[in-house]
Amino acid sequence: MRSLHLEKKGLRGLAIAESFRQNSTKSVLAGVVMRRDFVIDGFVFGNATLEGNDATDAILRMCDDLKRPDISYVLISGLIVSMYNIIDIKKLFGILKIPIIGVSYHDSLGIEDSLKHHFPDSFESKLKDYEKLGQREKITLSTSHDVYVRKEGCTLTEVKHLLDDLTLHGSISEPIRVSQLLAKTLLEKGLSF
Repeated sequence: MRSLHLEKKGLRGLAIAESFRQNSTKSVLAGVVMRRDFVIDGFVFGNATLEGNDATDAILRMCDDLKRPDISYVLISGLIVSMYNIIDIKKLFGILKIPIIGVSYHDSLGIEDSLKHHFPDSFESKLKDYEKLGQREKITLSTSHDVYVRKEGCTLTEVKHLLDDLTLHGSISEPIRVSQLLAKTLLEKGLSF
């Protein structure tokens, strides 16, 4: 198991974000390998089913496609993607053996009611997956913006240090910002994977 070597300037992470349209069946997942000094070092793509249960496996496939043993962590823009496709952060950590960090940008009271509304016949399994995520923890970045994180394989102090290093302004770190732009562009161009 690798830990976050925060002293390394060339520390590489994989940042993953998504983009989708409400009328789509799949979302576009874009991954960017970026060094701590903001050098982009690779891309990978995937997709997840809207309202499905395949986002975790999609991320594992993306990591496998990269074949990059030098990646030290995975940073994900939200762990509930593609209209309630819940990413199993513990499974990712158990298989990849590197720190996994899910970042969201707004405080919320939870999604239990939404799950019951959207999945009246099958919300129990979605609720179980959601509860497995555990509580989000709030971090105030050096930019004075708040983010909310869930993490496996690293400490909250390490996550704050990493996000402070990667966030130039606002609340969105550069690796996630680039992966969001990429996912949005791919979606607009109608590309799928």
